[in-house]
Order: sequence, then C-alpha cells, then structure tokens
Amino acid sequence: MDATFAKPNYWLFSREIDLTVFLGSAVLSLLLLVVGWRLGILNGESPEWTWVSAVLFIDVAHVWSTSFRVYFDKAEFKRRFWLYTLVPIFGYALGVALYSEGELTFWKVLAAVAVFHFVRQQYGWVNLYRRKLGETANWTWWIDAAAVYLASVYPLAFWMTRLPRNFEWFVQNDFVSIPAVVETVLFPVYVLALTAYFAKSIYQYVTNGFINIGKDIVVATTAICWYVGIVYFNSDYAFTVTNVIIHGVPYFALIYVYAQMRRESTGSIYRALSSNWLVFLATLWALAYIEELFWHRGVWHEKEWLFGSDWDWANIKMWTVPLLALPQLTHYVLDGFIWRRKNNPDFKLV
Repeated sequence: MDATFAKPNYWLFSREIDLTVFLGSAVLSLLLLVVGWRLGILNGESPEWTWVSAVLFIDVAHVWSTSFRVYFDKAEFKRRFWLYTLVPIFGYALGVALYSEGELTFWKVLAAVAVFHFVRQQYGWVNLYRRKLGETANWTWWIDAAAVYLASVYPLAFWMTRLPRNFEWFVQNDFVSIPAVVETVLFPVYVLALTAYFAKSIYQYVTNGFINIGKDIVVATTAICWYVGIVYFNSDYAFTVTNVIIHGVPYFALIYVYAQMRRESTGSIYRALSSNWLVFLATLWALAYIEELFWHRGVWHEKEWLFGSDWDWANIKMWTVPLLALPQLTHYVLDGFIWRRKNNPDFKLV
C-alpha cells in the first residue's frame, strides 16, 4: 500500500480501524455470499446462524450502542435532558397511534424511517471524510452526495418497482409499490453519478495528488453491497449479509471510539462496560438478546430453541409492539442529532 495512505489525516479513526470496519465489513459480506452459494442457501431464507450473527449480534446490538453515546453517559444525558427524554416518550405515543390505525401502517412508517436512517448513515460517513480532509468545494460536494445517495436510493427504487421480492425490510408488504418508470429514469442517473464520482477522484489525484481513500471505500462498498444484495440477488440471505454488516460494524467502531474518549470523565459503570471491546460488545449483545426474547416470545413466536416458549400477547400488541420498537426508533431519530457539530460544540469526534 502507498505510504501516503498511512498518514493519520487520511483516516477517521486509524488506518487499521477504517480499513477493517469499512472495507473489511464489505469484504466479509461478499465472502458470505460465496459461502451461501457453496452451501446452497444463497437464493433462500437466512439460516438461523445468519440471523444470530448478522441480525441479533450486529443489527439489533448496534441500535443499543447509542446508549453509550447518550443514556449511559450521565453528563451528555443531562446536557440535553429534554431531547433525550422526549424523543422516546413521543416516539412511543406515535407508535401506539400508528398501530391503532393498523399493524401494517405502523410497520410501513417504521420501515420508511429505518430506510432513511440507513441511507443517511452512508452520506454521514462521506461527510465526515470530507471534513477530515478539508474538502469544502461545492462542486465536489454535489458529486459526492449524488453518488453516495444514489448508491442506495437506486437499489431501493428497483426493489419498490418489483414488489413483492423474496425479502422484506421488517415484515411482508412494509414497502409501498412505485411505478416502474421511476427505476427506468433513475438508472442512467445512478450510473452517471457513480461514474462522475470516480472520474472526479481520479482527476483530483492526477492533477494535484489529492486522494480521500476512506471516502472512496465508503462510496464503492455502498454501491457494490446495495446493488448485489437488492438488485442482483433476490433472496433474504443475500439481502441480510450485504445490508446489515456494512451498516452496523462501522457504527460499533464509532461508538467504541467515543466511549474510549469519554471513559475518564464518566462514572465507574460506564468505565467498566467500555473497558475493552469484548466487554463493550458483550454488553450490547446481552441487551439485544433481551429485546429479541420479548419480540420472539410475545410477538413473532419464532426461534423457541433460542428464546423459549411463546407468550400470549394478542390482546396487548398495540401497546407492546411500539414499546419493543422504541429502541430502534430512538436510535434512528437521535442519530440525526448526536453527531452534528453544530449541536455538539465541545465534541471532537476523531
């Protein structure tokens, strides 16, 4: 690897961490497609081991990692007490109201919020890399934003113009069908945006030696994994391994780096739970398991081998389902506040 890439200012965290969580997570996703092909499960439902490793240990656990940024950090929680208190209160009230209008109405809205969060997170990484390397030109911002947004939005448009697919975001029929012409019009724009992005990157390197390798990795892996997982394959397994891993793993790194910076100014429990990455992950896995235990015993009635026998919640689902979904909704909403520099004047991320 070029020695230039090893300079500290080229990376959000460090060369080793960035390459592991951004490039490594994408490589792992693609390798799991090969594994699925060899095992004969590539075009089918996700097996139990995939659900445990990807959904439980990554997707659900990364939602709970927000607690280290907000609710486990006493000083931060006190700093914006009303925001961090009212978001879950109003979120629960909204969830109950939506569920009262119909179960599918609730899931459609939650899926829309989740999709927005997933798309915005990839843009957020691009923006952080731009800030890290001092990219301020408007013309490069437009190209970067168009590329990273379309890398995820086009596959979503493809998905929504070909319903039903063999996979869902949360539950069956939680996506709204859109006219096929949307995908037809969007495809050449998608190709143009990605072509312009990498042409711009090559031009900058050739003309003045500038390179933002971390940002290039984020855009490239987003485009590849979202296209392969949603457009090329039509299977729950392929969608799960390509969508969840590249979203959750970098977020773990972000929160863990934050937790390490905050350890000396927080309480003893926070320091204990963030003492090393194994304890940090074990804490999140325990919280994720507890949440999924309630989901599967009270709502989904699946995976008895992992969570035990079912509970009869049929008459109280309007109250319990929005409550169980509250960690996700809170994570989606607060993520739009907790990393913005203007909302955190004293916070230096990396």
